[in-house]
Amino acid sequence: MMERRRMDAALLGLFLVHLATALEVPLDLPQPPTITHQSPKNYIIDPRENIIIHCEAKGKPHPSFSWTRNGTHFDIDEDPNVTMKPNSGTLVVDISRAKAEHYEFVYQCTARNKHGTAVSNNIVVQQSRSPLWSKERVDPIVISEGRSLVLRCRPPAGLPPPIIFWMDNYFQRLPQSARVSQSLNGDLYFSNVLQEDSRNDYICYARFPYTQTIQQKQPIVVKVLNQEPADERKPNFLIPSGPSSSKTVLRGQVLEMECIAEGLPTPEISWAKVSGELPTKRTSFLHYDKTLRIVDVSESDAGEYRCTARNPLGSVHQTIRVTVKAAPYWISGAPRNLVLAPGESSVLTCRASGTPKPSVSWAMNGIPIENSPKDLSRKVEDDTIIFTDVQAGSSAVYQCNVSNDYGYLLSNAFVNVLSEPPRVLTQNNKVYQVIKNRQASIDCASFGSPIPKITWFKDSRSSTLDGDPYVLHDNGTLEIHTAQAHNSGKYTCVARNSLGIYENHIYLEVKEPTRILKQPEYKVVQLGRSAVFECKVKHDPSLIPTMTWLKDDGELPDDERLIVDSDSLTIVDVSESDAGVYTCIMNTTLDHDSASAELTVVEATTPAVVYERPDPPTDLELTDQKKRSVQLTWIPGDEHNSPIQKFLIQYEDFLHHRGHWHNLTEVPGTRTTAHLKLSPYIHYTFRVLALNAVDFSRPSFPSRMVKTEPAAPDENPTGVQGFGTEHDNLVISWKPLSGLQANGPGLHYKVMWRQKVVDSDWTTVTVANNSKFVVSGTPTFVPYELKVQAVNDHGAGPEPAVAHGYSGEDLPVAAPDNVQAVLLNSTLAEVHWDPVPAKLIRGHLKGYKVYYWKEHSLHKHNPHLVKSQILTFSGNHTRRMLPDLHPFSLYLFNVRVYNGKGEGPPSPNHQIVTPEGVPSAPSSLRVSNPNLDSLTLEWSPPHERNGHITGYTLRYQPVNDSNELGPVEELALPANETSLTLLNLKYSTRYKFYLNAITVRGAGPPISEEAVTVMDEARTVNPFGNVSSSFGEDGTLISWDYWGPEQNVYVEYIVTNSEGEEEWQKEPVNGTQNVMLKGLKGGLSYRVRLVATGHHDQPLHRSDELLVSVPAVASRQVDIATQGWFIGLMCAIALLILILLIICFIQRNKGGKYPVKEKEDAHTDPEFQPMKDDDCTFGEYSDNEDHKPLKGSRTPSNGTVKRDDSDDSLVDYGEGGDGQFNEDGSFIGQYSGKSASRETAGGHESSEAPSPINTMNSLNSFV
Repeated sequence: MMERRRMDAALLGLFLVHLATALEVPLDLPQPPTITHQSPKNYIIDPRENIIIHCEAKGKPHPSFSWTRNGTHFDIDEDPNVTMKPNSGTLVVDISRAKAEHYEFVYQCTARNKHGTAVSNNIVVQQSRSPLWSKERVDPIVISEGRSLVLRCRPPAGLPPPIIFWMDNYFQRLPQSARVSQSLNGDLYFSNVLQEDSRNDYICYARFPYTQTIQQKQPIVVKVLNQEPADERKPNFLIPSGPSSSKTVLRGQVLEMECIAEGLPTPEISWAKVSGELPTKRTSFLHYDKTLRIVDVSESDAGEYRCTARNPLGSVHQTIRVTVKAAPYWISGAPRNLVLAPGESSVLTCRASGTPKPSVSWAMNGIPIENSPKDLSRKVEDDTIIFTDVQAGSSAVYQCNVSNDYGYLLSNAFVNVLSEPPRVLTQNNKVYQVIKNRQASIDCASFGSPIPKITWFKDSRSSTLDGDPYVLHDNGTLEIHTAQAHNSGKYTCVARNSLGIYENHIYLEVKEPTRILKQPEYKVVQLGRSAVFECKVKHDPSLIPTMTWLKDDGELPDDERLIVDSDSLTIVDVSESDAGVYTCIMNTTLDHDSASAELTVVEATTPAVVYERPDPPTDLELTDQKKRSVQLTWIPGDEHNSPIQKFLIQYEDFLHHRGHWHNLTEVPGTRTTAHLKLSPYIHYTFRVLALNAVDFSRPSFPSRMVKTEPAAPDENPTGVQGFGTEHDNLVISWKPLSGLQANGPGLHYKVMWRQKVVDSDWTTVTVANNSKFVVSGTPTFVPYELKVQAVNDHGAGPEPAVAHGYSGEDLPVAAPDNVQAVLLNSTLAEVHWDPVPAKLIRGHLKGYKVYYWKEHSLHKHNPHLVKSQILTFSGNHTRRMLPDLHPFSLYLFNVRVYNGKGEGPPSPNHQIVTPEGVPSAPSSLRVSNPNLDSLTLEWSPPHERNGHITGYTLRYQPVNDSNELGPVEELALPANETSLTLLNLKYSTRYKFYLNAITVRGAGPPISEEAVTVMDEARTVNPFGNVSSSFGEDGTLISWDYWGPEQNVYVEYIVTNSEGEEEWQKEPVNGTQNVMLKGLKGGLSYRVRLVATGHHDQPLHRSDELLVSVPAVASRQVDIATQGWFIGLMCAIALLILILLIICFIQRNKGGKYPVKEKEDAHTDPEFQPMKDDDCTFGEYSDNEDHKPLKGSRTPSNGTVKRDDSDDSLVDYGEGGDGQFNEDGSFIGQYSGKSASRETAGGHESSEAPSPINTMNSLNSFV
């Protein structure tokens, strides 16, 4: 067994080498076929175009191709409509002589040569379909205002499914909002309807993308009645139905969930994930938050989601349980081709996952591997084939098929057994160019079997390049981390294997970087003057530079006042529009540099005050130099009318980071000297920059160089810590010292560790160029003492401090003991347990988790429910509370300890039996059969009974119009009662009712309702009197007397003898006894009455109607019919009409007849029409299927489409091209982007004018 493990490990190592160096086999060498291109698995075709099923492959010799259709051989030569492209396996089906549906099959392509056989996926060919809308009668919908409404679309099921959208007769998109929105299936939902929703052209459109056709449903007429105001109500879900629902989605796909609710006012929708957080970066909310969309779904997205609909009257929740399944997917990529030399060994791995777990099957050259010839060098172990000591002639193509209920993966991978001397594939004498101080990579792609070993040489070939600063990658690439001028030159890469040697020459050129030496400066320029921005650049002389100027990150304005020279930009006669940020960019083929400056334009002043950045400091001098310090002095430059605020001192380390300037310190603008602290082993040069209110100055010229001697490190690394990544290791990490802290060459670290026990010895290793060290083979979770000391060639740093850490954790091996629960009340329990011993936790104690779930309710009416919940308690606790338990229920629970690695085993399950509690409120309370002195109450038991219901308590009391409550009456009702008739109530009185359910633990919360007994007409006294009217210039004044208690009074009026659909108009009174009606029209008679309403705006009293005849008002308008300008305009119009009639008469005599009437008679039902392929216009539909014109399609009477003022019309969504309207008013969309005249067998119909706009073509945009 041990020997086999060693062999498997060796094979795996060899396999990884093959993967790391895998290359394409050159096509001049023998190789099995490889499929390079194939049609998709589910291939939807356009039935009007030739069918092309792709299958391309490469190999040596070039492979031959064959096909199967529905699993049997497809003889292409026997079908005159099918041809195969030369040197290819691609099939072309000519459908001009056959129908596309005759070729709807499952196809598979096979590519073979003498070295093996490769197969394609199963390609399912289906033609796209756009079936007709089923004929149906759409009755008008009449609905009261405030109610909810659903307009069903129910489009025909096409392939692929159509795109749905709602528009009106004028092709304007119907407005949508939080109140009105389209669902995922295309239906239109109204949470509540308003008067403005009344219209007769709600039209659902279906766009079928493959056939490029659009169909419409018959228009739906909706009439909203403005009756009594609808009662406000809490939300209720229209989609989905029921308290919960479920949804299954595949990994990698898009998850869309929707919740649409009705209610008044309009509910707002919100979403949350019950068992975690929503994935922010992959989540979006659509359709006014009614749709939750998660892209690229993963297994972590499974769980329960809750949508909440809320308005001021309450809220309602919907739980959606999402299950994520997964079609097979590769874990580490598809199997890769293997190229082996005779006698070599390797493995072919087909590693995939999925939900449910997929099965793996192998084939060789298209034949199941169990039916293939036996080969002692090949061994199949589940998802792996092991090859040992392969021999020449055993090349083949292996197929791996991974499948589950949701799909499959089919991959070809060849094993090519070759003996081939090495060759270098990278072009010989290739020249690489790189900018100085940047990374350089030069390639040496090679091929050979066995795999060649790559070595590099430079110039004289004195030694191989395999150490600092060179890094040799497994694929042969040589990397130089920071290229310098001395790295330029001739490089030679040599490829060797047992069969030969091959070398290649490559050249590297290191170029100087492009730098802007003089940057443009901030300018404040007066109007009318000139501004000059300088931009002087240094670049490598062998590179060709290009200078570009930008203004505010955009192109310069095309203005002759802007003059661009080789190193400057001049703006003459400056205007206010010239203000902005100007940027100069110098580009070469390898790099670029840029700099910006702002131009501020001010009003002209006399004399002009110019504010500019200061000149750079001069005369830098170093004095008083010591081992670790030096003094720097300088002379400030000209301030340019803006005082210097501070000086910035920078340094360059000429030894380690030549060309890079670092900030060292700052001093106030009033000082011209600074005392600088120095570090060992640095070659310093200093420069100074001055800052004023405008900007920094240019840097000063550098000072002379100051060199400090190397020394041992002054400090040790910080942040030393120890932790484990595996259960048997210890990772010691630290923050490395910077180059400035190294103090000398040869920086490395002395890493020391020991177990934290008495008298144990320190173990020490030396680590260079790294900031961590891994100690392997440690016991699990043991404390260690750690030290890291910095060392260089001049000595060691100070004695390091001792840090502490632990080796790696493992999962706990024990569960808490003595677990028990104590009930505190019917909804709260306290759980106790004994702590797990530290040695059994095997890691840092993070806390304890209590898993608990409701096994079932103890009441027969409550459903069985098992839903696990987890309470996590951080820290070393031994007791915790379980809140929010349901009364009268059986719970099971267990306790687990967890550490940084994960959870330990659970304790045995324990029971919690909660006692009875108070019930929830009755689920409903309804009042019916109101009479003069009686009402009937009907109710339903509570949803959450929480015990045995022993009865109900009913309390009720009268409420007057001032909302004052009267005396309370109380009744005790038996548990089996669900209705009650109350007698001897007061007439025309509002009552408030409260109903509670009762268990042995007491009464639950009440549900309340209000109702009014019927008014006794015989005993009612009308509180209105002396209703009268008078007329004035401002309107009609209505006056009256009123002695009723109701405060809400308004005036109603309606035109006398108006039709039944006319509604009474209302005018509020606002506490007075007169009102001015300004909406009455002169010359008409009106019926006027007063109304007093009670609670909930219920009319209680109406006055007698008053007949008001409003006198006619003399017109103050001028009769335009007598105006001269109007008479002249009418004469001009009449003359123009006469000329047009004469032209039409002449044209009619020249042309043929208009066959409009005949076509209108022939097309009585709606239908779409297809595009003609030859001229990209829409002709008559010629198929024999029952395609009929679309009845709902129409145009305005003038033959054009009215756009209104809305920008959201079909015209705005087009992809180009003209739309066409048929003579019967039906339409289709055109997608080709072309327009052409329509030809018929009888010749060109010149009398038929095209549609003047591209209306229907714009329907393309709804994709």
